[in-house]
Amino acid sequence: MRRKLFAAVFAVAAAAGLLTACGSGSDPNVLKVGTEGTYAPFSFQGTDGKLTGYDIEVVQAVADKLGKKVEFVQTPWDAIFAGLESKRFDLVANQVTVNPDRQNKYALSQAYTTSDGVLVTNANNGSIKTLSDLPGKTCAQSSTSNWGKVAAGAGCKVEAVEGFVQAIQLLKQGRVDATVNDTLAVGEYSKKTGDSGIKVAGKTGETSHQAFAGRKDEAKLIEDVNAALDKLRADGTLAKISEKYFGADVSK
Repeated sequence: MRRKLFAAVFAVAAAAGLLTACGSGSDPNVLKVGTEGTYAPFSFQGTDGKLTGYDIEVVQAVADKLGKKVEFVQTPWDAIFAGLESKRFDLVANQVTVNPDRQNKYALSQAYTTSDGVLVTNANNGSIKTLSDLPGKTCAQSSTSNWGKVAAGAGCKVEAVEGFVQAIQLLKQGRVDATVNDTLAVGEYSKKTGDSGIKVAGKTGETSHQAFAGRKDEAKLIEDVNAALDKLRADGTLAKISEKYFGADVSK
């Protein structure tokens, strides 16, 4: 009777996925990282088809200090925090701007990027120079991004897009009036494309700090990440990676 009862319980538990001895548990030597892969110069596909960029190199350097291998999980920005919460990955490396809402919801690392926000318009648009010019206008933004919140907070109607490149396309097509984004991303786009159809019309007046994001129940991971960032800052690795992509140290 006991054998039959045990067999029945075992079968139910196995069906429910409660037994993990023979399952594929997460590898403690692997750091799963969520990133867009479409946001140059931070996270994008190189000419060889592999992920590269400032955030990619920084998180790989962090993982090296932790003695872990990195497994990237490409995810659209608007789904990236849902992926973190559902444990599809352990960390988000995608220029996560530090703000009170995210500090309440997630475990954030120390900042590894400092930058400013800018307003981008069609080259022929002379009506937008500051955030105060945005009420009644339409801005192309990732709806859950910090810059999307800045645009909406300034009174701009937000047209949701998947990323910066799509925002620029809508801007050039005249379907939106502006996009608010990071000066480093805009500078990289202009440098690589020489696109004369857009311009930086003004600054938001806000300095932002970007960090890695983890779950609150994995605070120890963020402690380890911070320790690794301290070492990378001290040995000059962060500055070296930053100089490679921006010609300046934006990691301070």
